[in-house]
Amino acid sequence: MSYQSGTDSDANRLAQTIGSNIQKITQHTAEIQRIVNQLGTPQDSAELRQQLLQKQQNANRLAKETDRYMKEFGSLPPRAEQRQRKIQKDRLVGDFSNALAAFQKIQRQAAQKEKEFVARVRASSRVSGGLPDDGGLLSYESESQPQAQVQDDAIREEDLVLIKERETSIRQLESDIIGINEIFKDLGMMVHEQGDTIDSIEANVETAEIHVQSASRQLTRAAEYQSKSRKKICILIVVLSVLAVVIGLIIWFSLKK
Repeated sequence: MSYQSGTDSDANRLAQTIGSNIQKITQHTAEIQRIVNQLGTPQDSAELRQQLLQKQQNANRLAKETDRYMKEFGSLPPRAEQRQRKIQKDRLVGDFSNALAAFQKIQRQAAQKEKEFVARVRASSRVSGGLPDDGGLLSYESESQPQAQVQDDAIREEDLVLIKERETSIRQLESDIIGINEIFKDLGMMVHEQGDTIDSIEANVETAEIHVQSASRQLTRAAEYQSKSRKKICILIVVLSVLAVVIGLIIWFSLKK
């Protein structure tokens, strides 16, 4: 979908698409909140977590898509109705920011619950005399292979698989949170870069309209001013000439006496 002609109908359709996506993100966020509230309860299940993953992926896809549409909306060619478009853009930016903030908040909650779940499974799976429970995540890249192997051996195999799945989910959640932060930066740049430009365009458009509407009056006034100015100059020259003659006569008579 592309709207590059900058017509009012294109801008309106793009705004409607953005608004629809924002509503969908808000709906997904509410559904994700409901699922997150059930994590760690008797209602928790693999099917529930699969639903959570699906809705998180859909919300992230919509967020990235909407970010792209917002950039496209902001780059539409200027029109005479630029003031109305700016108001529309500011409203969309505000709605999108609020939806993203709510989505990011629930993503953080989900990540925290997953971390708590991993810590509980690790603590309950330790064999006697095993490694101390530090409550952290397994680090498969930073730890040496022998140490990682000892830690794996200290946890039951089925729990180890579950922990790895949860840690993968946590990493994805944290990656998504960073992605949302990048979208926030895009929105901030959009408002900062285009605010002054749009105001300038609006001012130029309004000034041009005023000039077109009053062009004949300005030309008439300019002609009148020019005529009056010439008359004043002529009168001034005559007055100066008379004064010069008078002064010359006075001086001549003074010298003659």
